[in-house]
Amino acid sequence: MDTLSPTPRTTVNRGRNRAVSDRTQLHALLGDALLAHLGVIAGTHPAVLPTAFGVDLDGPDDGGSLYLHGSVAAGWLGKALEQDVCVTITELDGLVAGRSAFHHSMNYRSAVVIGRARRVEEPAERERALAAIVDHMVPGRWATLRASTRKELAATAVLAVPLAEASLKVRDGGPVDEPEDIEAGIWGGHIPLRRVAGEPVPDQDSAGQAVPDDVARRAVGLGAGALL
Repeated sequence: MDTLSPTPRTTVNRGRNRAVSDRTQLHALLGDALLAHLGVIAGTHPAVLPTAFGVDLDGPDDGGSLYLHGSVAAGWLGKALEQDVCVTITELDGLVAGRSAFHHSMNYRSAVVIGRARRVEEPAERERALAAIVDHMVPGRWATLRASTRKELAATAVLAVPLAEASLKVRDGGPVDEPEDIEAGIWGGHIPLRRVAGEPVPDQDSAGQAVPDDVARRAVGLGAGALL
């Protein structure tokens, strides 16, 4: 599966010039982003919930598996299993200053994934999914942790959403202004944005301990110290 799904639900209608059909670019965004938003109809109203996520491109779902987790007591959980859900992942890459209010914009990479979530019950897959979520935040962290307890696993629900039905839009560069506004000499351009981590901060119970390698590598990889 090299191209993104062309179903009516994931066909880009506005800003078609920003639509991306290469599935590898979706995979790259999933690797870069740290936060997803899950949209679900929770009874009488819609709800959009921010959540950590993990990805297994070779997972058992069509197109690979996008893993989410939550409390088994969460009211949205049952609703997410009863109907299709929408997951969005966005990275903000810049602020675009146009020569008119109309042409102000943002540079971004944004994916929309639509599908029927399934509850992950098989123990080995649950462990892989939880490891993927933890390691997506801090690569290599899962291997350093103690095993999850039965109580912790019983309190945690894991959902998998297939990556088959998805769309991706990308905007970059400066504003697209009217010729007369450019001729008027007004400044136009963009402000690039990037995520930069700070130095790891130990909690009070870790004071005096060395920062573990996995945490230190992740902080450096996210630019810790780059602004010093």
